[in-house]
Amino acid sequence: MAEILEIIMIVSFGASWPMNVMKSYKARTTKGKSLPFLCLILFGYVAGIASKLVNEAYMAAFAQKWYVLFFYVLNFIMVSADLVLYIRNYKLDKAAEKETGNK
Repeated sequence: MAEILEIIMIVSFGASWPMNVMKSYKARTTKGKSLPFLCLILFGYVAGIASKLVNEAYMAAFAQKWYVLFFYVLNFIMVSADLVLYIRNYKLDKAAEKETGNK
C-alpha cells in the first residue's frame, strides 16, 4: 500500500511538470519563476532516486517495482527541462533589457 501511495504522490507531482515546461517555453521570460525552487525540487528528486538505489529491499525486487524509479527519473527530467528553459529565458530577459536600455 505504501508503494501505491508513493506512486500516486509522484504521478501527481509529475502531472504538473509538462504543463509548466510548456508555459516556460511559451512565456520566454523568467518572470514568475524561481531558480532556488527549481534547484530544490531537483535536489529532492535526486534524493528520492538515491533512496531507491540504496534501498536493498527495493533493489532486490527491482524487476517488479521498476516503475517507481521510472516516475522519479521522469519527473527529474521534466524539472531539468524547466531549468534549461529558465536559463534560456534568463538570457532572453537580459537581451531584452539590453535592447530596451539602448533605445
